[in-house]
Amino acid sequence: MSNKILAEYLPVDKLRPFEGHPFRVKDDEEMNQLVWSIITQGVLNPIMVRPLDTGEYEVISGHRRVHACQKAGIAEIPALIYSLDRDAAAIALVDSNLHREHILPSEKAFAYKLKRDAMNHQGKTSPQLGEKLLTVEKIGQDSGDSKNQVLRYIRLTYLIPEILRMVDEGRIALTPAVELSYLTETEQRDLLETMECEDCTPSLSQAQQMKQLSQRGELTMDRIFEMLCAPKPNQQEKISLDYGQLRRYFPRSYTPKDVLNAILRLVEADYKRRQQRREGR
Repeated sequence: MSNKILAEYLPVDKLRPFEGHPFRVKDDEEMNQLVWSIITQGVLNPIMVRPLDTGEYEVISGHRRVHACQKAGIAEIPALIYSLDRDAAAIALVDSNLHREHILPSEKAFAYKLKRDAMNHQGKTSPQLGEKLLTVEKIGQDSGDSKNQVLRYIRLTYLIPEILRMVDEGRIALTPAVELSYLTETEQRDLLETMECEDCTPSLSQAQQMKQLSQRGELTMDRIFEMLCAPKPNQQEKISLDYGQLRRYFPRSYTPKDVLNAILRLVEADYKRRQQRREGR
């Protein structure tokens, strides 16, 4: 990164989180460990900030360390100060956080969107930086994601918060979630209500059907309910038969397929007999 000014200790109360940054700062066990580490060893790695016109500093990298210092009651924190505009800072923020071990799908989605928007804005507003306008293929290079994967993540930003939360929780996989992102907000609300009432989530094929119906303007609450309540192939109960136990009942020349066909014929014949008895024949 260029335009580095200096490294110094900054008052924690002069630091402001990057506006709209997508990475969550949670008060969990990892945060407690970080607080204890800072209390006992200090802040080992300086945070990255940029100066604001107000005399304060906007955090580019190190939001968790800042929060840990606040919890620990530490007044100053080591910082590297960079003279960057909003777009360059946004790109730096995303690049410095995508290597974190635990990143939620929603965090990655809004991070990629933030970086894409910043790079597009750079190219439009700064002719001298036009050649630096990166394509979608390059957005995910640092994290190892392909162009298509980056686009899939960005699609998640079109989901309503409640459904996006289900993606973060692992209740809905990435691929069906991308299909659901094409539904209108009203359709997503109808889907959410159905999922909560029936305690189920759509499969990939169901999500694809919903997308197609939505594009034709035919996705209603009734259609959503009908699809979600239909049994999924992997939810249908199966039975297994021991071929060794069955073999004694059939001629030796019968193959396993012959045995199966014979069983199906017997079952069908029994079904027809029961039907005839019900009909009084």
